[in-house]
Amino acid sequence: MSELTSVSQAQALIAEHMPSFGSELVPLDEAVGRILRQAVRAEHDHPPFDRVMMDGIATRWSQGMPRRLAVAGAQMAGMPRQSLPSGDACLEVTTGAMLPAGCDCVIPIEQLRRDGGDYLLSDECQPQAGQFIHRQASDCAQGSLLLSPGMRLGPAEMALLAANGVAKVEVAVMPSIAIVSTGDELVNVDAPLGEGQIRRSNDTAVRAMLRLEGFARVAMEHIVDDEAATRERIAELLDRHDVLLLSGGVSMGQRDYVPAALAAQGVRKVFHRIAQKPGKPMWFGIGPRGQAVFALPGNPVSALVCATRYARPALLAAQGIPVSAPEHVVLDSEVDINPTLVSFVPARVQTDASGRSMAYPVPSRTSGDFSSLPRTHGFIELPSGQGKAPAGTVATFYRW
Repeated sequence: MSELTSVSQAQALIAEHMPSFGSELVPLDEAVGRILRQAVRAEHDHPPFDRVMMDGIATRWSQGMPRRLAVAGAQMAGMPRQSLPSGDACLEVTTGAMLPAGCDCVIPIEQLRRDGGDYLLSDECQPQAGQFIHRQASDCAQGSLLLSPGMRLGPAEMALLAANGVAKVEVAVMPSIAIVSTGDELVNVDAPLGEGQIRRSNDTAVRAMLRLEGFARVAMEHIVDDEAATRERIAELLDRHDVLLLSGGVSMGQRDYVPAALAAQGVRKVFHRIAQKPGKPMWFGIGPRGQAVFALPGNPVSALVCATRYARPALLAAQGIPVSAPEHVVLDSEVDINPTLVSFVPARVQTDASGRSMAYPVPSRTSGDFSSLPRTHGFIELPSGQGKAPAGTVATFYRW
């Protein structure tokens, strides 16, 4: 087992060698879902002025303020700032308007009664100085850091960009990714099945995983089990894409042509084979132009486990997303562990009455058995050892 790379070493080596795809400026309306690569600071105070929070009137508070206030005008949202002429007067105001000069109290319309040109305060109205006023810069002051590089731009982030005049946004470049299935036995989803054939599914699963993370430039390719064809197609794909995710042809069988084909195209091997089950044959390397190449095993569970454990976090980190802390769960029942390999065991997760995240293992019969995966949320990682991991063991959990 000395020739196998450990799980932690594989993760570290990928992080060490993974390229950055750079950044680009895009119009604001094209930035949604992308990864921010710039710091965004407040263009101005938020709010930029003392802001009225209720429809009603604005006036000047005093200990013995009158209960009848003469209407001296209005301050509507978007109007230039008006001024209160005297302490026994008021200005009609709307939510979002500037607080008129000379005012320090807003009284809601529900606590008022109109009487000709005056407003009468209701009996229950006991106004206080400063009420219903959203003070200038109380949310944040001009120059405050609002957004940091590495954030995914969702609705809240897009609102802040728009409110601060960021018309063009620096975001991570979206890499071009090719997902490549290898094997003579594979046919398209809509093709009839011949003897000994199966439909391609690994590429569909991995593409779905990437699309859910916002990777839009994803192509799917198929290579037959032919040495010359494998070399030719890999050369073409390396020319056209920043990342290759291959599935199959990476083990030690007589028709596993992928490692040799990659070497022939100048892809430098970083490691081959990891001390884990499933997914031991995984291969990772870097192409002559810095292309990242993940060669995953062909068995469906192995391919999805390796893509989830290694490829997805590496691609997210290359976009500039900070590495998040791992999720931990508690085993609901004992699980067999491998004496020499790290075990990845599919499981579903549920929160119990005490708030603990409990993992319920759903082991696959083989690394080709993916029919039970829809009943799971991801997989637990268990270190090698003798016997079983008992119920109550705390384990790291990776979501599909």
